[in-house]
Amino acid sequence: MNTPSDTPTTELSAGEQELAQASTSLVDTDTWVDPELAALCREAAADGAVLLRNDGTLPFAQRARVALFSRVQVDYFTVGYGSGGDVNAPYSWNLLDALRDAAVVDVDAELADLYTQWSKDNQPDEGTWGNWPRYFEEMPIERETVRAAASRTDAAVVVIGRAAGEARENTLEPGSYYLTDDERALLDSVTAEFERTVVVLDCGNVIDLAWLEEYGDKISSVLYAWQGGMEGARSVADVLTGVQVPGGRLTDTIARHYEDYPSAPNFGGLEHNDYAEDIYVGYRYFETFAPEKVLFPFGFGLGYTTFDVATTVETSATDVTVSATVTNTGSEHPGAEVVQVYVQAPDGRLGKPARVLASFAKSRQLAPGEDDTVDLSFPVASLASYDDSGVTGHRSAYVLEAGTYTVYIGTDVRTATEAGSFTLDEQRVVEQLAEACAPEAEHAFQRMTLDRDAAGQAVVAWQDVPTRQSSRRERIEARQVPAVEQTGDQGITLADVAAGTATLDAFVAQLTDDELEALTRGDRVMGSELGAAGNAGVFAGISESLRAKGVPPVTTTDGPSGIRLSAYASLLPSGAALAATWNTPLVRRLAAAHGQEMVRKNTHVLLSPGMNIHRDPLCGRNFEYFSEDPLVTGLVAAAVIGGVQEAGVAACPKHFAANNQETNRNLNDSRVSERALREIYLRGFQIAITESAPRTIMTSYNKINGVWSHYNDELCTQILRDEWGFTGTVVTDWWMQHDTDPDFPAVTDDAYRVRAQVDVFMPGGWFDHITGEFDQVAQASLLTSLAQPDGISLGEVQRTARNVLQLTLGLGTLRDTVTALSAGRDEA
Repeated sequence: MNTPSDTPTTELSAGEQELAQASTSLVDTDTWVDPELAALCREAAADGAVLLRNDGTLPFAQRARVALFSRVQVDYFTVGYGSGGDVNAPYSWNLLDALRDAAVVDVDAELADLYTQWSKDNQPDEGTWGNWPRYFEEMPIERETVRAAASRTDAAVVVIGRAAGEARENTLEPGSYYLTDDERALLDSVTAEFERTVVVLDCGNVIDLAWLEEYGDKISSVLYAWQGGMEGARSVADVLTGVQVPGGRLTDTIARHYEDYPSAPNFGGLEHNDYAEDIYVGYRYFETFAPEKVLFPFGFGLGYTTFDVATTVETSATDVTVSATVTNTGSEHPGAEVVQVYVQAPDGRLGKPARVLASFAKSRQLAPGEDDTVDLSFPVASLASYDDSGVTGHRSAYVLEAGTYTVYIGTDVRTATEAGSFTLDEQRVVEQLAEACAPEAEHAFQRMTLDRDAAGQAVVAWQDVPTRQSSRRERIEARQVPAVEQTGDQGITLADVAAGTATLDAFVAQLTDDELEALTRGDRVMGSELGAAGNAGVFAGISESLRAKGVPPVTTTDGPSGIRLSAYASLLPSGAALAATWNTPLVRRLAAAHGQEMVRKNTHVLLSPGMNIHRDPLCGRNFEYFSEDPLVTGLVAAAVIGGVQEAGVAACPKHFAANNQETNRNLNDSRVSERALREIYLRGFQIAITESAPRTIMTSYNKINGVWSHYNDELCTQILRDEWGFTGTVVTDWWMQHDTDPDFPAVTDDAYRVRAQVDVFMPGGWFDHITGEFDQVAQASLLTSLAQPDGISLGEVQRTARNVLQLTLGLGTLRDTVTALSAGRDEA
């Protein structure tokens, strides 16, 4: 979503005002944070911090004298901006205070006082929505001051800070992707005067690191801290001082130059982007075609100790099983290691990346000399490639081509070594599907593919992307959605359905057309009076008549880094930090504690996790998302969803799908092959749904091959529901675009959306993204279409009502509300 809350217009009865009062009683007063949740935030942020370089300077010894440089030590970036970061946190730490509080090292007081006073006198402008600062102007510092600090201390820490945000990208400019002149001057001065310099990167997104090669061994250690939320600076202090070890591994490739990324020529377009790199995203491209362009490979990260990883591989016709024994071979520090399993499939007719991540696991924390055995397995079928052209003889199918499949195991994609292999003597069709979301012929483009030169080396080739062959209209016409006969009010409440004394169909049959329509949208505005103050929006029981039948209001809130309300709420580590842990059990524990906080704050649906692929490092919301890899994305997202939903509330993964830039995101068209869509941009969602069954999911703003996601029947019904078995509720991102179904002119706007089983339009009123104007009155398109012979059918609208009502029945935190509302009707 992308707009602050507007003035609510809902009128409440006396009884409903009492319900609303209970929901808003926490406003700005409850600053208590569960100590377990705070501790998990601190642990996770340290476990996600990636040590990129270390000559032994880290961890600092007890009572080491340390000089902190840059204003970011004071004005610390705890998270990015926008709906994924604007949390009313009860507190947050900066790095200066965190190091002083830890009392492990001695922070140079003279330098710290200088920065503290300058930052106080030059407070940064936090900007406005979509115009937040990407960096803070640096304090000018004389070389003599740096030299004096060097004479008093043992080592320097230079903090580089960057923030990204919703509704805009990072840019190829100093202060965004690149260092500023002042930051370079600071590094020049510090590295010239100090023998040991540590750089801490307080950045939510990947930035240019080519300058590290220029400084060489003048920079002793580099810690990519990401942004760890309210406890993030304390976790960095823990890592610097050895209280915790840096446990993170990169979930993105860091290339030498931005232009080396395969998406670079096709990112940021206003009207559309051709996903010309196709399946060759991130390490899939670099390891196949350009390994020399990599500065830090996918999966890379150092610790404070060394490990030996001994592995065995067993294969069968259906599964690959890996056993890995991790031993801490160091003598001083504990640590944990991430075992990563990659597979190289045969080129075949489709062409394959050199390596694809197939499985991973993190060992437990090991003391020197200790070992831990982790077992990993994955189905052979998961290695199949999607044939969108028919070149294998099976168009629209997942296919395992014949040949040798080589298994590599290691601690990053580059150093993983061959550990086993298996051979398929003949091609195997894993799953035959039907065409969905294919590019239109008029928008065809060329996509990257694999060829080999005379020496057998992989080289980039290009081919025309396969385009749509099937008829969407015929498929829609063939679908039958039965209706239940409308009976009028029979006195059945939703509590009766919950108790098993009435069926959901009998309840739905009572609903009038107006009530059915109300179930398909939110309460028009953000900050609805029906939910906790500052909510993102409320849906389900938004009308008095629905509440009288026992349908409760369902409150939604952002988001990935915390519960975005008027009330105080914990600020969690960013998605990028959580993913870098590669520690799904830890992420799940953190999410479970977060779900309990949702219960305390009276919200039911958390608009999280954000799980779009890091296609390009400039995407403004990459800090919210997890990785360039769909397996990491899917499994980390599944951990978040599973943890949150333990509390009886709902997680809402987003943005479904191919929302990989912020530029003109409401109108932009992601033009992508079926193969890349399924193997890269949808696979993470598929994994998350299969592993954790989210109760809701949010569509994206953008088009996919010409069709907005919130109208996309092939995406939201054919793939999501029919193929993947999703049974939950689909909601739109906040506001959508007016449009008419090209195959059925009587189906427009909400009717078009409901036909695609995009159940709920949020927040429910229309917003013009061009003029910036609100229309709080819900459109009549659904009811207008329902009245027309060629319009939306009653069965389709009732189907959406069932989806929404099943959600309310499944939310444990709403059971008492369902009973209370139904009891009120009975008493009346």
